[in-house]
Amino acid sequence: MSRLLIVESPGKIKKLRSILGPGWNVQASVGHIRQLANEGTDNLGFVAENGKIKCRYEPRDDRAKKTIANLKAAAQQADEIFIASDPDREGEVIGWHVAQVLGLKQPKRVVYQEITERAVRQAISNPKSLDMDLVEAGRCRDCLDKLVGYRGSPLVWRLNNGAKSVGRVQSATLHLVCQREREIQAFVPQDYWSVFVDYAEGFRAYYHGSTQANGQDEHSIDDSGSETKTEESTRVLSQAEADSLVAIARSNPHQVISIEGKITPKKPPAPFTTSALQQAAGSRLKFSPEQTMQVAQKLYEAGLITYMRTDSVALSPDYCLAAKRWLEQNDADNVPKKVSKQKVSKQAQEGHEAIRPTDIFKPSAELKQALPDDQFKLYVLIWTRALASQCKPAQIRKTIVISQSGEIQWKAKGNLVEFKGYSKYWKDIKADTELPTLQEQQPLTLAQADSQQKQTQPPSRYSEPKLVQLMEKKGIGRPSTYAPTIKTIKSRGYVTLIKGRLQPTSMGLEVDQFMGGALPELLEAEFTAQMESSLDAISEGNQEWQDYLIGWNRSYFAPALAKAKQGLPEPTSYGSNGGKALQKSRTKCPKCSQPMGKVPSKKVKKGHFLKCEDGCTADDGRGLVMFWSDRDKSWQLPKAKSDQPTAPAELTDYPCPVCKAKLEIYRYEKDSQPKQMLRCSDPKARTNKKHKNAVYFASKGRWWSPKYGELETE
Repeated sequence: MSRLLIVESPGKIKKLRSILGPGWNVQASVGHIRQLANEGTDNLGFVAENGKIKCRYEPRDDRAKKTIANLKAAAQQADEIFIASDPDREGEVIGWHVAQVLGLKQPKRVVYQEITERAVRQAISNPKSLDMDLVEAGRCRDCLDKLVGYRGSPLVWRLNNGAKSVGRVQSATLHLVCQREREIQAFVPQDYWSVFVDYAEGFRAYYHGSTQANGQDEHSIDDSGSETKTEESTRVLSQAEADSLVAIARSNPHQVISIEGKITPKKPPAPFTTSALQQAAGSRLKFSPEQTMQVAQKLYEAGLITYMRTDSVALSPDYCLAAKRWLEQNDADNVPKKVSKQKVSKQAQEGHEAIRPTDIFKPSAELKQALPDDQFKLYVLIWTRALASQCKPAQIRKTIVISQSGEIQWKAKGNLVEFKGYSKYWKDIKADTELPTLQEQQPLTLAQADSQQKQTQPPSRYSEPKLVQLMEKKGIGRPSTYAPTIKTIKSRGYVTLIKGRLQPTSMGLEVDQFMGGALPELLEAEFTAQMESSLDAISEGNQEWQDYLIGWNRSYFAPALAKAKQGLPEPTSYGSNGGKALQKSRTKCPKCSQPMGKVPSKKVKKGHFLKCEDGCTADDGRGLVMFWSDRDKSWQLPKAKSDQPTAPAELTDYPCPVCKAKLEIYRYEKDSQPKQMLRCSDPKARTNKKHKNAVYFASKGRWWSPKYGELETE
């Protein structure tokens, strides 16, 4: 008897074949095989007729055509066919498309959370039907996204700045980044002073106000273990006030007024959801959300972790028992009487698990040898987080000491981990700050009193993991869409990643501002989240998808789109030279004083460069263009290249630390300053990766290398 198992990813085939053995043919759909056809009104691929949605699907590309043909051929040879697309909403839709192209009337749907022999065989022994509620929610999502994208995007084309698209999730996400940028631009810094005293007894305390202003309970510790007042020093807004407080501290005796201590438990974190994994991998491993998902996919396909697209924090009873056994064998003091209960998201799909290792007892030394470095690091992160969730809470002793000099009070805070609990594995507690043993009314010896001038800081730009966290919090998108959405706004040139932070380009800000006037609701997180809630209702069988889509378009989108088009200029036509008319800049041409045009370009940080449209030429005879200089904060003409031939490199007697060839002095310019360094004189050898760090830089009269240290010149 021949059986066919159809999965999504080709990466799973080898593992599944080893599990299932002979008699099984495992084939992959390679993700989606069909999409809405690009035909009909606005190329939507679907129409609404008599209250019904009629969709026409086509293969996604030539590879999908070939895949469909291969699947049909395999299906003809099979006595039994199982569809094992991924266990999420998107996977259910892919399974439906596979069943449609193969003509399967009652397809056998196989769902497993991990690629292990036990899980796969159990799933095959208990096949299900396709969940048509999930399928309809997915089909509705596809139609909705194409409707917004294909009918909304032509609006931003009229900006003539290179903008390509808008989207239901994309535009709301871009708005979060642009909103933060405008907050930064509007921020006005304020000077303040932090005033403190150091005691000879071995601790520092910060200004906490006067005895008249402070009540009895302002410095109490609440039941959660966090303090009601979190700033180090009550803020002082002038140098004169800071000097006055320092003078009082120096001229009056100090003594302890009150001591309050409390041991509070800190609950273990939940095991990873998709969002939490992307955040942790970003902060601890410096992975982008996209990279995190790619590496996690490899671990899942190798059978090492459970499915990595999930919004559930649930763990299987089998894993919980295995974790308890591991703790009993290796860390018995950390076995809780009762595992901490985790808060479950309303959107979490029933039957799904959090991301966890499939075998908690698998030796790490064995995996370190078998896995690439990035996969091993992510696996360890998942392993420690899942185990930590099954441990005892940490016990933290928090102490607040209030001292007084004259009428001024000072506050010191201590934080001491009495019992590590889960934090032995998941380290998220700051280092101990231990205060000495003190008594109330105890005199204190002042070592110094001083103040430090500081300045309020603007809100920081979002890192990619932080943006994922915000998207999840506001209900924008779902686990499978976080990473692709961020990738899209980067690839469109709407945002750029600078020093690990997302910054909108001028084009991104322009698109967001335009959309705020044209279709403002699409930028509101609440509006987008409500659409996601409606899709959830469809997936739960509580909403009919065609009624929702037709109603949403009729009541909101079509009228909003018509209103947005009123008063907009017609799309720019192309001139005889084939060039598109450019948006004007406020910067004027240095030769003819006419406003220069903005030329969209992904190759420059600003998102565009300037060009004179009146035909002015630069000194080299080419069309006059200007580029933005971050260093000078101005538009500048490109520097003319020197006609002088480059001087030959000067050889030295110093050997290359890698291949022993002579080092040469290489001269270059950086930030308009002449620089020089030593590098290998063999140009072929320099292309070798081993030579990447084999350079010495001129620094304070010496040659120094980040890898090899100072060059011995004797």
